[in-house]
Amino acid sequence: QAQLVESGGGLVQPGGPLRLSCAASGIIFSSYAMGWYRQAPGKQREFVGVITSDGSTNYADSVKGRFTISRDNAKNTVYLQMNSLKPEDTAVYYCTAVRHRDGVTQSHWGQGTQVTVSS
Repeated sequence: QAQLVESGGGLVQPGGPLRLSCAASGIIFSSYAMGWYRQAPGKQREFVGVITSDGSTNYADSVKGRFTISRDNAKNTVYLQMNSLKPEDTAVYYCTAVRHRDGVTQSHWGQGTQVTVSS
């Protein structure tokens, strides 16, 4: 059974860095695109960024230049390196795994990890 487990969230001061990890199990990790989403209180979940199975990345404009997604297929883990954090980055961050096979979309979500940016 597919399972995604995020870790690394916490409280960080504005301008500081934080790295989130998402460990996957029960899936062929290398065949999935891995994405990050976030949801702030009272707001809809929004796209943060994605890394495809071949390593290409794409980011939301709000985080471009500050956040970096990477993956380690040997460890079945995807990372979100967040730098120059702002209070508006405060949210629950979710990891997702997606792939399209034979006309079927398979997706899996983690339980989320809280990131709070505050002084």
